[in-house]
Formats: sequence, structure tokens, C-alpha cells
Amino acid sequence: MLPEYTPAGIFEVDTISFIEPSYSDLIDEQFTYLLTTLEADQGRLLIDEESDPLALAVLTSKGWFAGSFHLRHPTASLIEYFESLGGDIYQEDRDIWERSVREYYSLIIRQEVVPALEDVNPERVGMIDSLLEEIWGDRSGAECLDCCCGSGVGSMALRNRGLKPISFDIDAPLLSLGFHTGRLRPEETMRIDGSMASRFIGQTEGGLGLMFGEFNEFNRETWEMITSELISLTEWSLITVGTEREAEQVARWGESRHRVVEVQENTRDPIYDRFVCIIEEEN
Repeated sequence: MLPEYTPAGIFEVDTISFIEPSYSDLIDEQFTYLLTTLEADQGRLLIDEESDPLALAVLTSKGWFAGSFHLRHPTASLIEYFESLGGDIYQEDRDIWERSVREYYSLIIRQEVVPALEDVNPERVGMIDSLLEEIWGDRSGAECLDCCCGSGVGSMALRNRGLKPISFDIDAPLLSLGFHTGRLRPEETMRIDGSMASRFIGQTEGGLGLMFGEFNEFNRETWEMITSELISLTEWSLITVGTEREAEQVARWGESRHRVVEVQENTRDPIYDRFVCIIEEEN
């Protein structure tokens, strides 16, 4: 993103650090309290286009620190803390702030986490692109979740087809690989647990889940939660799995949540995306 659309740029300071250690910590209320305990002599409040608080930055002896409230609610004590410090109020579109926060944490992963070894077949992006064209046609401009995105092969395919990916995975080395290869873009990506996606993401048009599984007795409940989150957040989605048994399981999960599910066999990639689950909202 442009420098003026980074957290530091939005607050018009040289550098700034978030009090929350990771993106997944942005939903944790304890950091609201911790922010108010900092000894500071200046504050800057950021509001969105509806004048709702988005973030608070404070100047301490160690520099500027901020807490973000786009995923949790600010408290009355926090506003009182800002008022006691005095300072200016800034305004920015919520979408721009969210992208800047995603980028902030993604760049930390890119800089600090050793990337996983590259194991993506160079032809796979083309296979996915062909699959998306067959199933979805032209849905350019639509926002689409890339659930359990890995190193971003699906995100790249979505972007190539004109969709706007929002990518997430819990595996930091895979995300780091995606950033280093360019398949993932920092401002589009979050390191979060997919089984809690709705804590971080609102309703979205589309969803993609490539290479879900393998499902077994130890992880089936986790995969059900991840699948349920994806289909509950989206109007339409596409999930690929390696076996027909897994496809039937995804179909049952979708139908139990009042979705229409069609299962097709995909001959393009017999290993990763052998069976395709096409999931739509009921009319």
C-alpha cells in the first residue's frame, strides 16, 4: 500500500507499533485495557466514515503505540483515556484501515518467518483458473474468501480472474512463502484460525477452499467448523477435496446449513482437487 495508507501514514507519524502482538489478538478485549495503562502524553483517535472509533494511537517515551478497534468495541474508559490526553481526531474509510492493519501484520510474517519450501506445481494456477472459469464464469469484481489459503495459489487464481481475494490461514511459514513468491498480498491476508473466521470477517460474496482435508476421526470436527464458517460467510463457494468420501462429507455439512451442494469430479488435477463441491444459498 502507499505510505499514506499504512497505519503510521494514516496517523501522520513516522513509525507506530500495535499493542496487539498478532492479527488474531485484535479480537482480545484485554488489549483495550492494556492500552489505557500506557503512560502517554498525547493521543490521536481514528474514526471511520460513520464516525465510529477505529483505532487509538498514543505517544509514550518509547514511541507511538496503537490499538485497533475494527474487530472489537472501544470502551468508555478508553474514550475517557483519550480525552484525558487530548489530541486530534483523524478520519479514514474503514476498508482502507482494515487493509492497512492486515498489511502491518503480514509484513511482520514476511520479515520474521522463514518461508516453507516451495511445493506448488507451476501448472496448478492454470488448472484452478480453468476450474473457476467452468464453475463460476465471469465474477470479476466480487470479493472472495480464500479459506486455508496456504501459500496463495488460489488467491493468485482469483486475482487473475478479476476477483478480490481475502486470504487467511494459520500456517505462518506457508503465508511467508506466499508473500515472498507474490502469490499473497499483505493487505489482503490474515493469519487466523479458519474455524473462527466469522470473528474477523463479515459477510462476503464468494468463498474458495482448495484442497480441504484429509478428514479423519481426529480432525473431522475442526474441518467441519472451518467449512461451516466458510459457507456461512458467503453467498456461493467452491471447495475441493481429494476423495469422493470427503466430498460427500462436505455436502452433508453444507446441506445441514441450508445450502444447495453439487459434487463434481475434476479431471484437471487428480491429486489435489479431484472432487469439487459447488455450494450456493438456497433460493
